[in-house]
Amino acid sequence: MAKGERTRSSDSGRRSTNFQRASAELWFNVLHSNQLTGNSGLDRLPFAADAPFNSYNKQHAPTCLPDTRVDLLQEIYDWADAQDERCIFWLNGLAGTGKSTIARTIAYRYFDQKRLGASFFFSKGGGDVGHATKLFTSFAVQLACHVPQIQEFISDAVTEQNDIANQPLGDQWRQLVLRPLSRLESGSFLSSYVFIVDALDECDSEDDIRMILQLLTEVQKLKTVRIRVFLTSRPEIPIRHGFCHIPNAEHMDFVLHNISPVIVNHDISIFLEYNLEAIRQKLSLEAGWPGEQVIRRLVQNSSGLFIWAATACRFIREGKKRQVIKDRLSSILQSNGPITEPEKHLNGIYTTVLRHSIPTEFSDKEKEEFSSKLRHMLGSILVLFSPLSIYSLSTLLRISEEDIDETLEDLHAILDIPKSQIRPLHLHHPSFRDFLLNKDRCGDPKFWVDEKRAHQTLADDCIRLMSNSLKQDICGQGAPGTLVADVESSRIEQCLPPEVKYACLYWIQHLQKSDAQLHDNGQVHRFLQVHLLHWLEALGWMGKTSEGILAIISLEGIIPASKSSSLHAFVYDAKRFALSNRTVVEQAPLQLYCSALIFAPEESIVRGEFEKYVPPWIQTKPKVQVNWNATLQTLTGHSESIWSVAFSPDSRQVVSSSADKTVRLWEAATGATLQTLTGHSDSVYSVAFSPDGKQVVSGSGDNTVRLWDAATGAALQILQSHSGSVYSVAFSPDGKQVVSGSSDNTVQFWDAATGVALQILQGHSGSVQSVAFSPDGKPVISGSADHRVRLWNPATNALLPLFKGRWRSVRSVAFSPNGKQVVSGSDDKTVRLWDAATKAALRTLTGHSDSVCSVAFSPDGKQVISGSADKTVRLWDAVTGTAMRILQSHSGLVNSVAFSPDGKQVISGSDNKTVRLWDAATGTALQTLKGHSDSVSSVAFSPDGKQVISGSDDKTVRLWDAATGAAPQMLTGHRRHVYSVAFSPDGKQVVSSSADNTVRLWNAATGAALQTFRGSLGSVWSAAFSPDSKQVVSGSTDDSVWLWDAATGAALQTLTGHRSWVYSVAFSPDGKRVVSGSGDNTVRLWDTATGAALQILQGHSDSVRSVAFSPDGKQVISGSDDETVRIWDAATGTTLRTLKGHSDSISSVAFSPGVPTLLVSNDWVVEGRTRILWLPPDYRSPTCVAVRNGILVLGYSSGQISILGFQEGSKVL
Repeated sequence: MAKGERTRSSDSGRRSTNFQRASAELWFNVLHSNQLTGNSGLDRLPFAADAPFNSYNKQHAPTCLPDTRVDLLQEIYDWADAQDERCIFWLNGLAGTGKSTIARTIAYRYFDQKRLGASFFFSKGGGDVGHATKLFTSFAVQLACHVPQIQEFISDAVTEQNDIANQPLGDQWRQLVLRPLSRLESGSFLSSYVFIVDALDECDSEDDIRMILQLLTEVQKLKTVRIRVFLTSRPEIPIRHGFCHIPNAEHMDFVLHNISPVIVNHDISIFLEYNLEAIRQKLSLEAGWPGEQVIRRLVQNSSGLFIWAATACRFIREGKKRQVIKDRLSSILQSNGPITEPEKHLNGIYTTVLRHSIPTEFSDKEKEEFSSKLRHMLGSILVLFSPLSIYSLSTLLRISEEDIDETLEDLHAILDIPKSQIRPLHLHHPSFRDFLLNKDRCGDPKFWVDEKRAHQTLADDCIRLMSNSLKQDICGQGAPGTLVADVESSRIEQCLPPEVKYACLYWIQHLQKSDAQLHDNGQVHRFLQVHLLHWLEALGWMGKTSEGILAIISLEGIIPASKSSSLHAFVYDAKRFALSNRTVVEQAPLQLYCSALIFAPEESIVRGEFEKYVPPWIQTKPKVQVNWNATLQTLTGHSESIWSVAFSPDSRQVVSSSADKTVRLWEAATGATLQTLTGHSDSVYSVAFSPDGKQVVSGSGDNTVRLWDAATGAALQILQSHSGSVYSVAFSPDGKQVVSGSSDNTVQFWDAATGVALQILQGHSGSVQSVAFSPDGKPVISGSADHRVRLWNPATNALLPLFKGRWRSVRSVAFSPNGKQVVSGSDDKTVRLWDAATKAALRTLTGHSDSVCSVAFSPDGKQVISGSADKTVRLWDAVTGTAMRILQSHSGLVNSVAFSPDGKQVISGSDNKTVRLWDAATGTALQTLKGHSDSVSSVAFSPDGKQVISGSDDKTVRLWDAATGAAPQMLTGHRRHVYSVAFSPDGKQVVSSSADNTVRLWNAATGAALQTFRGSLGSVWSAAFSPDSKQVVSGSTDDSVWLWDAATGAALQTLTGHRSWVYSVAFSPDGKRVVSGSGDNTVRLWDTATGAALQILQGHSDSVRSVAFSPDGKQVISGSDDETVRIWDAATGTTLRTLKGHSDSISSVAFSPGVPTLLVSNDWVVEGRTRILWLPPDYRSPTCVAVRNGILVLGYSSGQISILGFQEGSKVL
């Protein structure tokens, strides 16, 4: 069945051998070839080098010999060349029946015909080929090589989505493979290509296996090219079940182990004859060796397993000397008696090989020592989660390379040991792992590997290696803002060699498999106390942060909290720390020692353990909460407001929908994006999972309802009938129907399988904003902008009696789990509970200060959750109506809330573009930082930089100590929002302006009110002192600029000319001019002595929010809602520069005093052009900023003030 060269003498055999050598080199260097570099972008796609059938490591792998597998191969060729709908051929068979050899044979045939699209040979524990992460990116790279016409289209996909390799499998498949294939024009290519996936059962994720099967069937959709997928596997349950969901007309199956024994024995006989004849010729053995009788006995002993025959031939061949070869053949024949079970024959050949590996000349003691060493090495190799080279194995196990070479020297029959010590070791066949780990099958205690002990040993080795290798800034970058994307992969490979990467990825998995008992102050505890941040940093450089988080969660699960309380508390804290900082660890790992530590809670165990790593140039740290609050994770990725969120029925996934027209699926444990579903052409207002979790339904402003496959992201149905936006969707409890509510005032029912509209219910006189099925699926409830909550009977189309009461627009409705109660949320700021049978109001829950946008019951019906436009999430006791908790972290309206099905978590989606997961079970209360109680609108430094002043929508002005963050004074007197604050140049006074139409002066030392300037006919947006502190200028919504005497409070001048609100004003350094910025899109310069208009600076296309003079008074800078900054000549009014790059309104501008300026840009604190500190989601989007002498003050809509101080000079770790 297998071959060394295809035939012994033919030209085709020589061509095949040469081709095999050449093609093996092709994939070894594929990503560095000229063909895939340059501007194509394909070199950015991750590629599994061992995946293709002709990879370097497979250059000696066998294919079918002539005259073997004849009928089966012909059947496969006929299928591949046919034009019917059977797009998948599934070849399934037991271990050792020759599936991979057949797959390679098929691959060679279609490669020769230039019809091979791509191939991927899975291998359990094989690193990149042990999982599906690089399956479709490897497909894309191979397609680009095999089908040159498609390279442009794949390059386009990479260019359009730079992070495609990090996106879910469904997105990768459609963007990198399916869509490029669909763009091929008819006639410009061969009509059919073959894809090959071998050993799918060896993929490490059953979920991925099921998804791959579903995705591969989508080749049916291609019109201009025909794709056939040849797939092999053992008949494992996930694959069998996967094919049950694929129509029989779309696939063809063949069970390899059901072939007639006569045919199988014939093929094995040819295989043995061929290989033994090659051995005879090489060593000049006598003619006719080993003889027909021996061949027949070997065929009988193989029991139909090609792997037995292949192992026997390798074992004999590796004897190398004539007498040794004959002895080995005899031992094989003697070790197999009249046993019929194939597995026992396989056990026998493996035992024979192992016994022969022990040198006969050794003493009994030496044999025992050798056996122990062999068992240790083989045990480690067998339980590795990813293969390692001899060099890496030597480092990990602390055994010399020479010792490993000598110990494994006679095991080439069962191990693929490459000549190069930097290439990974592989098992020839996974059945050897099954044999050696099974005590009953192995039988001999000298060789049997205790799997748990082997895992424990490797766990210890991994921890030791990491302890000796990991350190802060392991890649030697220095700059704390260094992005992973900016570091050459070769540098990361150099600093994190394969064995260290392996240890980082798998040490916790080995601990799990070992059933080790973990204790306080034990090995694991001590390692984490020293190296937790180093480990997380390494994972960040490796692109494996999510895997690290899952590992920490797994570790927490195996630590007994009662017996190892300190370790359990540390790992819990590490989990919270990692979840909170996942995004920055993925992007800029060195921020672990900066941002992650200083923004962690004061009592965080991780912060306390590692605070010594915070660089000394961070001089002032922000005031933070004492302990971890209820927010478990903040999921970012949507680019617009989030309208709807929901958990999957198993709590493992989260779905969200957004005004950015997309639906996203997230992994609930890590926050990683699983799928991005695109197709809607307007905001997606509502999403929900089906009861079995296999589908997602979405409703959109494009008037459609869509059904999606939750595993693959494929669009299943587009339901069209509504004439207005679809605001709410839900599945029936049995998953057979979908209900939708729309701005066309109707409720509609749909068949979830066919997409057919079943009923249209009319009765509301306003938009239907919320719909829900009752738990028994009979009545449906709806809430509407017509201020009504209605019940419908979908079976009879009957409108049931209205709920009793009067309220404003109803935003959200939901049934209790037992169907006896209904909860509603309304624009009247209340949550209401109703009796579903009588429609009577049971209780009204008050506390929100704005519209209630979303409500839901907990799974046990004991709690109600609500999300509001007041930016809070509230938990209520459903029995008493008591407010239990207030969850505050969102900086925007909370549009959607939901409980997880297990009731342990709460999810919320907000206008601030984030999804948040909260702890609902532990009762962790939110800690509120002292500060303003509403949005901070303005902050400013005192002239000496020692104090900060802030003004807020809570009507107060506060003075803060810039060094400590303490707030010693609160100035009260304004009756409405405070918009602007500033110190006088001598630092003795403070000025504030307010929506109450006044400007106020305060004594900065005592906080006493000095003056109230009245006269403005509108809100005063801005106020500032003259350089000599004698005058104050203010700008107002009455479209005017006012000049005031600071001593008397008298109005000196009223400067008119603007045609809209004046948002910003400032004096020139000499006090002779004033600059103003307005909603009329202009900047104006005024003479302070005469009030005359000097210049009108025109160029902005939207409101001007901020203006300032340069220190020499020769230039003016302005920031606008048009997202640009302009610099003007103050004398002539001409535009000197227009600065573009912001993606939102610019609320504050200033000139730098000549040193690198601190500013907030794209989630970072930046000094000059250098990123120095990442801002977590809660600290982004400040409403106002002030900078002085290395101190940065940030004000937020939450009322919080953050003060950060930085030392001048180099910012390195």
